Amino acid sequence: MRSEADVSDRVDLFVNGTLMRGEELHGNLERAHFVREAQTAPRYRLYSIRDVHPGMRPADGDGVSLAGELYRMGLEDLEQLIAGEPPGLGVGVVELQDGERKLGIVWAAPELPDGAADISEFGGWRAYRASSNAVGR
Repeated sequence: MRSEADVSDRVDLFVNGTLMRGEELHGNLERAHFVREAQTAPRYRLYSIRDVHPGMRPADGDGVSLAGELYRMGLEDLEQLIAGEPPGLGVGVVELQDGERKLGIVWAAPELPDGAADISEFGGWRAYRASSNAVGR
């Protein structure tokens, strides 16, 4: 039986890149529980960081809705996950399409790195990668 403390230290986290199911770093979520696929509210932009991982940032007026996944995990697991994220990524509050606000992996550095490409038109990392593979980029 779960104690109240066990339930209260669990958080939902929106991910939109290499942590999603089938992606390279999904194993970092092995102790997390998949909740559901989710979409952000249309107020973000997505950038490819050296074609290794995405970086999501709030938009300045021309945002789009981005695809991702929602996971539930303990705070200790979240702390470990954040420590393993690439430089520039961090945790922020993300608004989902249904109006809910959840923690999410976002581009937290003040500036994007040189060569970061805006891939928002694809609506998500998976769609970008599928397109990228299809056209041989």
